[in-house]
Amino acid sequence: MNNFNKRIKNLPQDIWLLLNQIDELKGQWTGGAQLNPQALGRLKRSVLVTSTGASTRIEGAKLTDEEVEKLMRGLSLQKLADRDKQEVQGYYELLDNVFKSWQNIPFTESTIKHFHKELLKYAIKDERHRGEYKKIENKVAMTDGAGKTVGVLFDPTPAYLTPKAMQELVDWTNEAFALKEIHPLFIIGNFLVEFLKIHPFQDGNGRLSRILTNLLMLKFGYAYVPYVSHEKLIEDNKTDYYLALRQSQKTFGTDKEDTSAWVEFFLNISLAQAKQALILLSGENIEKLLSPKQLIVWGYLQQVMEATPGEIAKVNKVARPTVSQALEKLLQLKKVERLGQGRTTRYKKI
Repeated sequence: MNNFNKRIKNLPQDIWLLLNQIDELKGQWTGGAQLNPQALGRLKRSVLVTSTGASTRIEGAKLTDEEVEKLMRGLSLQKLADRDKQEVQGYYELLDNVFKSWQNIPFTESTIKHFHKELLKYAIKDERHRGEYKKIENKVAMTDGAGKTVGVLFDPTPAYLTPKAMQELVDWTNEAFALKEIHPLFIIGNFLVEFLKIHPFQDGNGRLSRILTNLLMLKFGYAYVPYVSHEKLIEDNKTDYYLALRQSQKTFGTDKEDTSAWVEFFLNISLAQAKQALILLSGENIEKLLSPKQLIVWGYLQQVMEATPGEIAKVNKVARPTVSQALEKLLQLKKVERLGQGRTTRYKKI
């Protein structure tokens, strides 16, 4: 446990600047939340889809956000692998429960094991080890964009040492929270890097770590978490995510343990999340969020009742992929609404 404390004391000063920025934005959200409940509800539903898609894709699943959304609406997706569907269903339901009930969920080993069981409850392949620490050794591998393993990052804590390591980690984390001598984000960051080094379960550790991130940040007042996807920010910076984890974890057990690479990455992701939340809150000019060609798409949708992506591309002479990117961003910002499915899909300004 002394090692955990040392890691935090040895963090460089510039990391504190990130921390201060995050907490300043956190205060602005808490002090000025003016979004109506209906808007917040729409945002939360959107984030559930975005986070589920991103978190499962990081681990090699193939579902797009649109496919996740269809699946959650009960629509059949015949071409998709059962494993992907099972993982998506488990993640979506568990994250939804965290968003709804975080105040009543204690942070304990029992909770972590229960979350693991819920996360994998639809995954037939994982039936034998749901909710139980690993019994055999596992390895941490990095996957490419196609979901293929491109290399082993490191060997985690041996199975026989895992129960003791997890007990010590959870005990330290709760004690540190209770003492209030260390900033909660540093404690959360340390928990995550250590949890992922232990890799306590046979499978599902990465996904579970992101669920736990949402839970812990909500418990410590980061109330905007359900409205901006932490998982999507990780997915968009996946290479840096793996590198920061590895750079920090390879120092564990040496005389100079150094988690600054991971903590800096974690805080930068948290800062980006807070900034996006404030954009939602302030109604900041959408012009600042879109590229010039994306702005053309937005401008056109303000002039017409509704339009298909093909119509938008043809009339405005904008490449179809650019139109699709713009529409996806406008959907995330709750500026447009999608109507219909497939070839008949149309979009209109909200």
